[in-house]
Amino acid sequence: MKHLKEFVKSVPDYRRTDKGNYKYKLEDILLLVILGRLGKCMTRPDIIRFGERNLKRFRSLGILLDGVPSEPTLCRIFKHIDDEAMSERMSEFTSTFHDELVGCAGDILCIDGKAMRGTVLENGRTPDIVSAYSLEGGFTLATDMCEEKSNEITSVPKLLDKVDVSGCIVTADAMSFQKAIIDKIREKGGDFLIELKANQRTLRYGVEDNVELAEPVDVYSEGPFLEHGRIETRVCRIFRGNDLITDRKKWNGNLTVVEIRTATERKSDGQKSSERRFYVSSFHGSARRLSTIARMHWAIESMHWDLDRVSRNLVGIIFYTRKVLLTSHYEKRLFEYASQPRVAGSDIRLLSYLWS
Repeated sequence: MKHLKEFVKSVPDYRRTDKGNYKYKLEDILLLVILGRLGKCMTRPDIIRFGERNLKRFRSLGILLDGVPSEPTLCRIFKHIDDEAMSERMSEFTSTFHDELVGCAGDILCIDGKAMRGTVLENGRTPDIVSAYSLEGGFTLATDMCEEKSNEITSVPKLLDKVDVSGCIVTADAMSFQKAIIDKIREKGGDFLIELKANQRTLRYGVEDNVELAEPVDVYSEGPFLEHGRIETRVCRIFRGNDLITDRKKWNGNLTVVEIRTATERKSDGQKSSERRFYVSSFHGSARRLSTIARMHWAIESMHWDLDRVSRNLVGIIFYTRKVLLTSHYEKRLFEYASQPRVAGSDIRLLSYLWS
C-alpha cells in the first residue's frame, strides 16, 4: 500500500490547489478508482457505490474524509488529468515492483500496440497505446500514446527509452521490424525476437527463398495436442542468418532466422489448415527456447483482448495499475479473496486483505 500511495501522490494535479478551492484530493480519487477496479467495478456509478459501501474503511485510513465524489467530478477529473505525466509516474511505480519481483536480466518484454476502445480524445480520435509487458512479472512496465497521424513505428523507440531492456529479450510484431527499433534495443543491451512479414519485402522473400536450400542448425517439434478445440502440431527450425540474410550490414550483426510451421485440425469438423511464420532474432538459443519465446508474445495479445472485452474502461492506465497490483505482493491476498464466495460485504474483505 505504501508504493501505491506514493504513486497517486506523485501524479500532478491540474487544478489550482494553492487557492484551496477544491474539495477532494486527487490522490483520494485515484485510490478510489484503482481499488474500485480491483473490486470489479467497471463504471463510474459502480465505483461511487463501492466508495459509499466502504467509506468508513477509507476514512479510517485518512482517505475520502469529505465523502465520495460525484459522477460529474470523476468525469471531470479523468477528462483533464495529464495522461502522459500519469503514464510516466506509472512507469516508475511498476519498475519498483519489477525490480523486487524478477529483477531485469533474463526477462522477456513483449511490445505491442492497442487502440483504447471506450476512450475518445477531444479531437474524436481513439488513442493508440503502445505497451511494454513484462512476462515474468505479469504486468505492463510502460506505455506510450501514439501521436496524431503517427503509428507504433515512432512510438516504440520512445517506449524503449522508458524501460531498462538490458539483459532482456524484446518480442514484437512485424510492424516493429525497423532498423531504428532494432538499433535502439541493441544500444540498450537487449536482444530481440521480431516477426518478419512483407513490410520488409526484400528481406522476407529473400529469407523465404533461401531457407528452402539451407540446413537448419536445430529443430524442435511439439504436438499433436488439443488446444481451444483444435489439434495442433508445431515445428520450429532455426538457421544461421549469415546464410540467409543478404543485406547483413543494414541489420548490423549476426542474426538467427526462426521458421515455425503450424498444422491445425479443427476437432469439430476435421477442417485442416497450415501456417508458416518467420522471425529474426539476435538471441542465439535452441529451437525449443526460441519457439517458446515466440509463443510467449501472445501474453500481451491476451491482455489487449481483455481490454477489448472490458471496453468501458475509464482510463487505460487504471487497467495497468490493476495488472500491477494483481501480480505484486498483494497477489496471494487477492487470490484468497477471489476464492471466497461473493456475499454481502465482500468489498470490505477485499480492502481488509489489501491493508492487512
